[in-house]
Amino acid sequence: MARAGLTAERLTQAAAELADELGFHNLTVSALARRFGVKPAALYSHVRDVQELRARVAVLALAELAERAAAALAGRAGKDALVAFADAYRGYAKEHPGRYAAAQIQLDDETAYASAARRHAEMTRSILRGYDLPEPAQTDAVRMLGSMFHGFVSLETQGGFARTPREVDVSWARTLDALDSVLRNWPPDE
Repeated sequence: MARAGLTAERLTQAAAELADELGFHNLTVSALARRFGVKPAALYSHVRDVQELRARVAVLALAELAERAAAALAGRAGKDALVAFADAYRGYAKEHPGRYAAAQIQLDDETAYASAARRHAEMTRSILRGYDLPEPAQTDAVRMLGSMFHGFVSLETQGGFARTPREVDVSWARTLDALDSVLRNWPPDE
C-alpha cells in the first residue's frame, strides 16, 4: 500500500527541488526517499526507476520554461520578444540549475516529453514571427538561438566568465543585440 501523501506529482516536484539543490545528475531515488523519510521501495509504486524520475523532472522543467517564455513573450515582437524570451530562459537556468539541466537531456519519445519539448520549440519559434523568416531559415534560426542561449548560460553558471573584466550582463545585452541584427539580416538560402 502506498504511503499516504505520496503521489507521482508530489515526488516529481520534490525531485525537481532536489535536483536544483544537489544537481540533476545527483538525483536518485534514494536521495528522494530520504527527503520524505521513507525507504526507496516506498517510491517504486509511483515511479518505476531513476530514469523515469529524471524524465518526469525534464518534462516538468520544459513545461515551466515554456510557461515562463509564454508570459515573457505576451504582446511582444521582434527584438523585444527576443530579449524577453532570452531573459526568461537565462533567469530560469540561474534560478533552477537542476531543472535546467534536466530540460537539456534527450529522452525516448514519450508522449509527455514530446509534448513539452514541442511547446518549448513553439515558444522559440514565436520569437521569429517578428523577423519574417521563412522555412528552412526558421529551423536554422531556432537552432542558432538555442545554441547561443544554452552556451552562454552554461558558461555563465559554471563560472566561465568569472575572470573577465566585462560585466556578464553587458555581454548578454550585446549578444542579444548581435542576434537581433543577424535575425533582421538573415542570409538567403543559396
